[in-house]
Amino acid sequence: MGRAAGRWPARLPRPHTLRARLTAGLVVLLAVSCAAVGVAAVVALNGFLTGRLDQQLHDAGERFPASLEHGGTRPSVHDGDEAGDGDTRRQTVGTFGARLVGDTVTNAAVVGSGSGTGTGTGVLDVTLGAADRSTLAAVPTDGRGHTIDLSALDEYRVMAVQGRDGDVLVTGLPTEPVEATVHRLELVAAVVFGAALAVAGFAGALWVRWSLRPLSRVAATATKVSRLPLSSGEVGLWPRAPEADPRSEVGRVADAFNAMLGHVEDALTKRHASEERLRSFAADASHELRTPVASIRGHAELALLHPGPVPPEVARALERIEAEAARMGEMVDDLLLLARLDAGRPLERRPVDLTRLILDAVTDAQAAGPGHRWTLELSEEPVTVRGDAHRLHQVLANLLANARLHTPVGSTITISLETEDGTAALKVHDDGPGVAADVRPRVFERFTHGDRRRTEGVESGTGTGLGLSIVAAVAEAHAGSVALESTPGSTTFTVRVPADDG
Repeated sequence: MGRAAGRWPARLPRPHTLRARLTAGLVVLLAVSCAAVGVAAVVALNGFLTGRLDQQLHDAGERFPASLEHGGTRPSVHDGDEAGDGDTRRQTVGTFGARLVGDTVTNAAVVGSGSGTGTGTGVLDVTLGAADRSTLAAVPTDGRGHTIDLSALDEYRVMAVQGRDGDVLVTGLPTEPVEATVHRLELVAAVVFGAALAVAGFAGALWVRWSLRPLSRVAATATKVSRLPLSSGEVGLWPRAPEADPRSEVGRVADAFNAMLGHVEDALTKRHASEERLRSFAADASHELRTPVASIRGHAELALLHPGPVPPEVARALERIEAEAARMGEMVDDLLLLARLDAGRPLERRPVDLTRLILDAVTDAQAAGPGHRWTLELSEEPVTVRGDAHRLHQVLANLLANARLHTPVGSTITISLETEDGTAALKVHDDGPGVAADVRPRVFERFTHGDRRRTEGVESGTGTGLGLSIVAAVAEAHAGSVALESTPGSTTFTVRVPADDG
């Protein structure tokens, strides 16, 4: 099967840029045009010169081959020619003559360079092979020029006519001058067209580059915009494509691109303003809720301390009020912390012994979950990072609480710490049921809870869905990151923060 239409040949280098494609297309079109002009000129010149050669044959007539009719004796002697020579009057050097009787060539000669000089070398006999004789016998006697190839004389243009004695007289002229002229034209055309293609290709590349400068500026602007951090924070799309002629395609593209950037900038500005209002509301609401929540909890505790008899139902209700008030207070504190981290408030930057924090956090976790197996994999040397000790302890506590609450009793929870290329890597691994595939992409988002499969058979979780989001926010505030790898029977949370190198 043939190559599919429009498919670039596999062996040819494919231009990738628009500028290269336009330049290549220009050069190809020019090459095709030059080739067409060259072929037309060569064909026209070859036809013209062949026509002139036929005219010379017609003017020369059959005089030279007729003079060979009687064994080389011409009818009369004059102009200094010796008896026995062919009649070479008005014949050019190289003229071929042959006489045929039937299909048999009786005489064949060619005019030499000594014709008309009296030297006796004016006519040279030609020895013809069987193929040459057959070729001469096949020439039509129509008085028109025909091109034949004789082994003894190469290519000739010949004309055959009927003689007076019923014979056939053939006159020919060599085509070598025509071929030499045509070949010279081909060489000149190749050199001229090659130079023209080189100059046109270079000039075309410059012209295409100059014409596409506005488009290149649009592409450069798009590259700058693509490198801007657009995911969060205040965004200003200050780069704009330079203005171009709106009547051109490039100008319309630039205008449309600038209009699109304007719409995107407006949308991002509105999004940022909405996020700022939401952060402000969360911070204000959290701050304002701390006082009434603390008051409710305090009154519940005070009521439980009343010395008088309290009905069991009332005591139970007061205990629930105290527990839920405490839980609500923790949620308010978490929301307030996230609001502060979102606002970009800096954390403390002090050397923190991460190994000591892990030991303390695991001790607390063992007390809260004595039914789990807790193992440590720590290096002999303490690992120190620069950050906020209280917030890093909160990260550890949240990860350990998450592993404890979402794995069955008897599960093994392993905490490891190591340094890798100047980074402290804290890993919390458990052999529980794992995190569902549909939950993993949003596990660090706020108010995300584990699915029923992961919590099935474990103690009732009292989490607010903010623990892992706090882990991610605190890690990011320390110029670090957090990642999750989970399969059934193996779940690992990895927190990486820069280690303190001194």
